[in-house]
Amino acid sequence: MDLALISMPWAIFNRPSIQLGCLKAYLRQELQTCRVTCFHPFLDIAAAIGFDNYRLIAETPWAAEALYCGLLFPKMQKTAGTVFSRTLKRIVTTDYPRLLEILRLQHDQWLEQQDFSQCSLIGFSVCFSQLPASLYAARDIRKKWPGIPIVFGGSTCTPAMGRSLLKIFPEIDFIITGEGERALKELVLHCTSQEPLSCPEIISHHEKTGNIQAADCCEIVNLDDLPLPDYADYFQHIRQKNLGFFPVLPVEFSRGCWWNKCTFCNLNLQWHGYRFKHCQQMTAEINELAQKYQCLDFTFTDNALPVKESTLFFEAMAGDSRDIRFFAEIRTLKSRSVYTRYCKGGLNSVQIGIEALSDSLLGRMCKGTTVMDNVAAMKFSQEAGMTLDGNLILEFPGSTAAEVEQTLAALDKVFPFHPLSAAAFFLGHGSPVSCSPEKYGITTITQHPTNKKLYPPEILANLDMLIKSYRGDRTLQTRLWQPVRKKIAVWQEFHARRKNPSVPALSFRDGGSFLLIRQELPDLPTLHHRLKGLSRKIYLACEEPITKKELLEIFTQVTKEQLNTFLAGLEQKNIIFCSGDSCLALAIQSP
Repeated sequence: MDLALISMPWAIFNRPSIQLGCLKAYLRQELQTCRVTCFHPFLDIAAAIGFDNYRLIAETPWAAEALYCGLLFPKMQKTAGTVFSRTLKRIVTTDYPRLLEILRLQHDQWLEQQDFSQCSLIGFSVCFSQLPASLYAARDIRKKWPGIPIVFGGSTCTPAMGRSLLKIFPEIDFIITGEGERALKELVLHCTSQEPLSCPEIISHHEKTGNIQAADCCEIVNLDDLPLPDYADYFQHIRQKNLGFFPVLPVEFSRGCWWNKCTFCNLNLQWHGYRFKHCQQMTAEINELAQKYQCLDFTFTDNALPVKESTLFFEAMAGDSRDIRFFAEIRTLKSRSVYTRYCKGGLNSVQIGIEALSDSLLGRMCKGTTVMDNVAAMKFSQEAGMTLDGNLILEFPGSTAAEVEQTLAALDKVFPFHPLSAAAFFLGHGSPVSCSPEKYGITTITQHPTNKKLYPPEILANLDMLIKSYRGDRTLQTRLWQPVRKKIAVWQEFHARRKNPSVPALSFRDGGSFLLIRQELPDLPTLHHRLKGLSRKIYLACEEPITKKELLEIFTQVTKEQLNTFLAGLEQKNIIFCSGDSCLALAIQSP
């Protein structure tokens, strides 16, 4: 039996699809007679429009969807083109009409080169920004090979979305609405030998309920049992086309999120519970993948790394002589030393879920963190040598003017660190906010206005999209958060213009009995501060978050009033951060 698995644009071009790699490896392990071929058409698109152009588009989801929506729905090309131009503020070297022609030509050429006539099933992995491209390809595949069933799966294919896709697009025969391995195996057997379908994650035109309960799901219990992802087809493609880059290999330590409480998040709709691999298994996979594909760069696809096992893993990798480097999304870590251990183990790039710099706002988001945790994470990651990326969610429903002021005040303190990105709140299908909108002042949930410019109204009316809009206090929130948006832009520009970014913008040198602190500021001369004697000792005692009570216990010769006066002076200079009773020195020791 033959099976084709396809990952369309706008998957990241320098990474093989981990979804396809995992599915292929699992099916080869479980069904020895199943021949699986993985296709990555996005590689040809990236080569045709230029890697830089592709990257810019892939990083701008609305612009990415606007391109294939223009091909899929020709009557929407004009409005889709406006979405492309408006959202892609960074200039690409090719305009919208020309890009459509390139995409159409590349698609036709790719399809002409394929022979799917012997396939028992054709599958599409549909994740971020891949839905329009996958629908476009599925439509043409159905025309050319009408008898072959087509299945969609991936994070976009929630039960509600799956039902609506089956209702509107007849070229789709099946939807897998959760974890793919066991469900796809069952579907392959069904398509080849007519075995009955029992897996609740599979929805068809005959079974459109998608009523999946955690107890019924077909998920893998022990992730250590999964085979190594098979990326051979991806590497064969880049060798044949002589594409000149070294790929980054995606790996997964866990599935789901061990926290899974953030009120804005809908990234875990496809998972039931949290599962993870053990350190020994993860280490073995990295060793085998590095050797097999001659790659040294890896990216974890996890929403949140398992704390204990990942700590053991990075400690083990710290003893490896190879220059292996990792990217991962992590939650804030409580200990300064853990950041250092992670970095020594190769974790040199992280995305940390900062999201807010107001304690009350973090509480409504159910982040389980404080502003002090977030500021410490930004300091400790930079101190350890990590590159940190993170978002600050603006316009969260119900945000107050006081929370905006708290955010602005905190931004003054984190200015020396790598800037965050401003991310306007969006209402995600299945998120706690969307499930209890009245708690957040949301009166009505509506289709997102951008989707109205991409999809014909008769289709959009029946699609249960993952990104929605709402009526409530949106206008108020947009106005409230404008000062924060402007301040983030200044922050980003300051760091982009720094002449020597390898030197911290706020750093200190220790003279034994005194400290010299160097402070860069935007559009101002560099400032220098000297702390002597007891002042030096108190500042160094604040290198990790510490309470004022603890400081008074250490420095018994200092009164509470004297300490508060001293700390207030440092706060005014933006070289220390105080929140409640806790303090954190912000300067990083000069390398």
